[in-house]
Amino acid sequence: MTALHDEDTDPTDALSPVPAAVRRREVPVTGTVKFCYGPMDCGKSTLALQIDHNLARQGRQGLLLVRHDRSGSAQISSRIGITRQAVEVESATDVRALVRRAWEHGRHVDYLIVDEAQFLSAEQVEQLTELADEACVDVYCFGIATDFRSALFPGARRLFELADELQPVQVEVLCWCGRPGRFNARVAEGVVLRTGDTVYVADTAAGGAAGSAGEVNSATTRSSRELATVRYQVLCRRHFRLGEVGPDASGPGQLQLA
Repeated sequence: MTALHDEDTDPTDALSPVPAAVRRREVPVTGTVKFCYGPMDCGKSTLALQIDHNLARQGRQGLLLVRHDRSGSAQISSRIGITRQAVEVESATDVRALVRRAWEHGRHVDYLIVDEAQFLSAEQVEQLTELADEACVDVYCFGIATDFRSALFPGARRLFELADELQPVQVEVLCWCGRPGRFNARVAEGVVLRTGDTVYVADTAAGGAAGSAGEVNSATTRSSRELATVRYQVLCRRHFRLGEVGPDASGPGQLQLA
């Protein structure tokens, strides 16, 4: 017959929300890194702001971070019109320092919301995982997996390698042919571009000049084709491979800034 209790067992431990002191070393407490990804226009930024809203309602405190928002401002902006101010992550930003600065000002940080996470460097992604592991900060990243050439962005690649959870955003985006769209084609004058800067935020306004607010890395050399108005269009694999943007290639971009 097995005894119900013994000297080494706390009879209330099973009901306690906190493991007994002896067992805490067996259950390390860490934060979680989650990467929600999908093509343009699938609702990633909307989901980011919704999660921030839900966590804040639970009394948790977070920081909103962004890298190269489509608006050109330090904010997370959804195409359905929801906008929140955020901290711009620059190429040299140490994300850990942002959190430390918040701590120094007496602000607790339970979670981070990171939009356009594909533009982060691999090192910045590693800093996020360090915050999760060592400071128990939950990290929610949102971004595109592949660039206009269908190659993984460096930040997205490192997130695929290190994140605890990978979640494709379920809002379906369709190619012009009606099939599911997966690829973010960069288009100028009806032609799908295959070369150019990896980071290039478009659209610019119709007729706008290169170097306007819609562009990133405008100081780098561009071909004459890229100096034309650039837009992005989500295509299925077949039409991305064939470079076919649909029967009306002269119309406004599927994903326009203005």
